[in-house]
Amino acid sequence: MSIASQPPVLRLSGITKRFGPLVANDAISFELERGEVIALLGENGAGKTTLMNILFGHYVADEGSVEAFGQPLQPGDPRAALDAGIGMVHQHFTLADNMTVLENIALGTQSLWLPRLDRAVARLRIEQLSADFGLAVDPAAVVSSLSVGERQRVEILKALYRDARILILDEPTAVLTPAETDALFRTLKLLVAKGLSIIFISHKLHEVMAVSDRVLVLRSGRLAGERATAATDRKELAALMVGQEVKPAEVTAVEPGDALLVLDTVSTGRRNGAALDGVSLTLRAGEITGLAGVSGNGQAALAALLAGTESPIAGTVVIGGRQIGDWSPKAALGHGIARIPEDRHAVGTIGDMSVTENVIAERYASPRFSRMGFLDWKAARNFAEQIIADYDVKCPSPEARIRLLSGGNMQKLILGRALDPEPSVILASQPTRGLDVGAVAYVHRMLLAARQRGAAILLISEDLEEILALSDRIVVMSKGRLSSPSARGERSIRELGELMAGHGEEGAKDAA
Repeated sequence: MSIASQPPVLRLSGITKRFGPLVANDAISFELERGEVIALLGENGAGKTTLMNILFGHYVADEGSVEAFGQPLQPGDPRAALDAGIGMVHQHFTLADNMTVLENIALGTQSLWLPRLDRAVARLRIEQLSADFGLAVDPAAVVSSLSVGERQRVEILKALYRDARILILDEPTAVLTPAETDALFRTLKLLVAKGLSIIFISHKLHEVMAVSDRVLVLRSGRLAGERATAATDRKELAALMVGQEVKPAEVTAVEPGDALLVLDTVSTGRRNGAALDGVSLTLRAGEITGLAGVSGNGQAALAALLAGTESPIAGTVVIGGRQIGDWSPKAALGHGIARIPEDRHAVGTIGDMSVTENVIAERYASPRFSRMGFLDWKAARNFAEQIIADYDVKCPSPEARIRLLSGGNMQKLILGRALDPEPSVILASQPTRGLDVGAVAYVHRMLLAARQRGAAILLISEDLEEILALSDRIVVMSKGRLSSPSARGERSIRELGELMAGHGEEGAKDAA
């Protein structure tokens, strides 16, 4: 029997899931064939993650059923999904921080009757998978010491290690260089040719077009459209996602102004990857400096330095022409530096605190929100309501716990908190990671508006399309060092990818 004539490996029929009055999935049905790649698209909050959590057994559908390889799949049982050959790489990590990479990947893959894990065999297999997929990670490293990007690589390896026949990939290329992405796609094509089936969730429409056979689009919990990839384009898919045409942010030429922040041969201690090694960088008014690099090469150290949570062990920090001595988060805020942190869940917000508490978290002691040592809750709530209105945040109320918001709405709140009052320097670290095409366009417009007002912006991103679209100058970080800067369009994606991989310039450190 040919692959094309075989029955579907996966069938979802009439899946409906409600959370109180919210209908997250509304009668969704589709099939996945053997050797097929389906791309699943939709805005943040459209129901993609809920649907995949039902498939993988984390949620139980209120209505509908799931079949895998012709057999009903036991609802609410992740082990049943694993036994059926379904592997899932979650958008938010499911790793044990106090265990090693090898232990996380191999956990639950052998019988409890075996006395101990054969680490040599497991390590050899992990290293082979790492080489095949371009997912470099140290099997002996403790997960708590890894960067966000490295943790996502572990999640991908964990699914591949279990020989899944159906693989659900949620934003699998978010932290890869172009060369690594190409290698991943080549490997996926080989696996698909051998019969592996894939559900590919991504906000990068060019990747969807490159890797998928069919595209399913969810909007407001419903299946809004289905297209054969060869018969559609990025513009149509974006319009299906948001219900209207999505126009990218327009970048107009702006003459940069004075240097607002200067790092002069700064070095730091190690922080979630490489330390800074004699880095020099100048951020100018009205200019976006894009910083590209593979996660773990020093971007986290640079972000921590600008946010004041890390102090230099060598070199100087100059703001507004004055050298700064004591450096702290309070000093950074006091000098007009605003931050959009890389991880909105672990660093940007406190999940069980309210929206109001989160939007004043970095400024609760300021005169705006404090009176004689007491919080002015009316002023805080007014500020929260202002951000909700100005940034079109879908939010039940200012008292709602922020963890109940979708990733896009959470990011809008962080953006509003950072941009009010108007800061002079903005640290935007992965500001659109995991966001849908509409939310990405919104964040880009806000950053460009701040640039137009004269803010100096450091955009740290592993999305080279984003870097190329927004940046006036581009630098690449590798092993704690910066490449020489280049103007927008001066270097191709391939050239930037080579620099990200550590090839090309040797020892370039000055981005002034």
